[in-house]
Amino acid sequence: MTALNQLKKRLRPGQMYRRADLARLSNAVDRHLRALLNEGRLTKVAPGLYMAPRKTRFGAAPADTKKLVESFLKDDRFLMVSPNDYNGLGVGTTQLYNETVVYNGKRHGRFELDGRTFDFRRKSFFPNEASAEFLLVDLLNNLKRLAEDQGEVTHRARARAVEMDQAALKTAVEKFGGVRAKRELSSVLYDENRLAQAA
Repeated sequence: MTALNQLKKRLRPGQMYRRADLARLSNAVDRHLRALLNEGRLTKVAPGLYMAPRKTRFGAAPADTKKLVESFLKDDRFLMVSPNDYNGLGVGTTQLYNETVVYNGKRHGRFELDGRTFDFRRKSFFPNEASAEFLLVDLLNNLKRLAEDQGEVTHRARARAVEMDQAALKTAVEKFGGVRAKRELSSVLYDENRLAQAA
């Protein structure tokens, strides 16, 4: 069996491969890469990052988003948030966006991976999961990036904040809130009259 055929047998559908991964399996990695790309055994999803396509009855399946981002970052510590996630908060956002924000500790900037746009933002702190409280804070942090009327969304966001778990919201504001989120939500979190009535 040729070295190229041995390499083909080791490829797993849906798996991501960096050039360095393939170099450990090949004695002529650049030549073998060209052959695998020409045959469709690999597709290039980002500079230096390849995927063995997984076939379905509808054609090649897109890369698994989590695996794609994890392979690109070489790290499994990240949080993916889409502006579309704000639509479930009930604050008047209805637009659909074709971009995913990735909070992480390594990369910053917009990158196209497997034909999709990801906005990587390097942060020291971000949660493991996007709770409703975090999403509300994140929405206010990113309000200028959205197409909706900012004043209307802010008004509704404050009203929605009143209904949320106040301890969880306070934690989200303190850990992840920018200047705007802290300013807009302080009237909710520290409204002494409302807190006295709630007590």
